[in-house]
Amino acid sequence: MNTLECAAWKSVVQVVNNFLGNTKAANHARLISTMIEAFQKLGCLMSIKMHFLFSHMEKFPENLGAMSDEQRERFHQDMRQMEERYQGRWDAVMMADYCWSLKRDNTAAAHIRESKKRRFMP
Repeated sequence: MNTLECAAWKSVVQVVNNFLGNTKAANHARLISTMIEAFQKLGCLMSIKMHFLFSHMEKFPENLGAMSDEQRERFHQDMRQMEERYQGRWDAVMMADYCWSLKRDNTAAAHIRESKKRRFMP
């Protein structure tokens, strides 16, 4: 491994140990920024998952280790569906569509305007 690859790997290990586990470090934002910079130096493009992590890190719970496998699987299924819908094009519209789908699918959220659709629930 050269020095750039080694720095990128060490930054991934830091993020996994200090952000994605059971505790969130106080400097988690700096760790994520360092990881993204290390991968940019390698010439890697940012994936949709990395963009979501970097742009919305304040939305992540304090204890990510408490997330169930079902929640993780749903995220991967949502990403697969978005990839199929947009057929490999990664742009701001796709990210906005995904964020709005999360907001729209949240049944516990209070909405300002009432929907005109009739819903027939058993």
